[in-house]
Formats: sequence, structure tokens, C-alpha cells
Amino acid sequence: MSEGLRAQKKHETRKNISDVATRLFIRDGYEDVTIAEIAAEARVAKMTVTNHFPRKEDLVFDIRADFASWPTSLVRDSVFHDTRELYFEALDAQHALVGFSGPGFARMIKQSPVLTNALHELHREREATLTELLTGRHPENGIEPVLAAAHLATLLRVLFQEVFDRILGDQPKHEIVDAVWPVAEQAFDQLEPVFGRY
Repeated sequence: MSEGLRAQKKHETRKNISDVATRLFIRDGYEDVTIAEIAAEARVAKMTVTNHFPRKEDLVFDIRADFASWPTSLVRDSVFHDTRELYFEALDAQHALVGFSGPGFARMIKQSPVLTNALHELHREREATLTELLTGRHPENGIEPVLAAAHLATLLRVLFQEVFDRILGDQPKHEIVDAVWPVAEQAFDQLEPVFGRY
């Protein structure tokens, strides 16, 4: 088997496991589903599940790496202005990185302390990534880049929660975009005078 086919097979297996796990979690509750049940339903060995997803919560947050590195991996020039542009692109696309999911998925997270804590951890990882980027670019500015990263990460977290809460309320996604857009514009506008230069 070629490297390309091997990588494709690995990706398909990972996606299948994640999809099966999410379906079981939503149906039966995160805490009540075991790794063995997921493996059986996905028709793979239990070790295959844990090789792809070392922690059970990784089965839910399979976009962990993208969540933590977004938007820093896409920033071209100004961290603040590029993040603002990327945020509105993701909001318009109703992307999971800014809080969009199905109501069942959102309720599953809300009802599980483990998953709620894991989501908070994702936000902390995103802040750490922003901090590393800004302090690396502006080492001469002392604590200010750390504060800029903290404020920007908080803004993204608050807006994520706004989308998430509306998903929980079964609000249609296009209405969520329309409602959150002006709130997000106001939030970025408030930060720009202080941190827009970063």
C-alpha cells in the first residue's frame, strides 16, 4: 500500500471512529459510553480507538489542534486585524471553530462536566498560542503582548459562548450569524484602540 493510500485509510478510520463516538455520546450521554462500545460500533480494535484518540474527550473535540492554533496559523501581518477578518469569515461560514454545532452536540457538552472542562482547556490552549505568537513578535514590549493575547482570546471565547448558547436555544444558524455579527463588530471595535497595533 502506498503512503498516500495509507494516510487516506488512516484518515477514514479516524473520522469513522469520531463520527460513531459522537453519535453514541449524543444518544446515550458522554459518561455512559465506553471506549469498548465505541470500538465495537466502529468495528475496530479498542487499541485503534486509543491510538487515534488518547483521551476520551478527544473523540468529541477532534478539531483540538485546529482550535488551539486558529487563528495564529493563518495570521499574515497584523495579529489583531487578521484575527478579526478570520473571525468574520468563520462566523459567516458557520464554522465549529467559532461555536457552531448541532443542538444535540451542544447539549452533550453542556451536560458533561468533563466536556465543559475540556472546552475551557481548548480556550486556554488558544490563548497560550496567541501569547507565544505575540511575545515572540514583540519581545521588547514586556507584559503588553501577553495582555493583548489574553484580551483577544477572551473576546473569541465570549463570542464562542454567545454562538454556543444560541445553538443550545435551537436558534436557526442563519439567525445566529445575523445576531452575533454586530456584537462581534462592537467587541473588536472596543479592543482596537488599545491592541489594534499588534
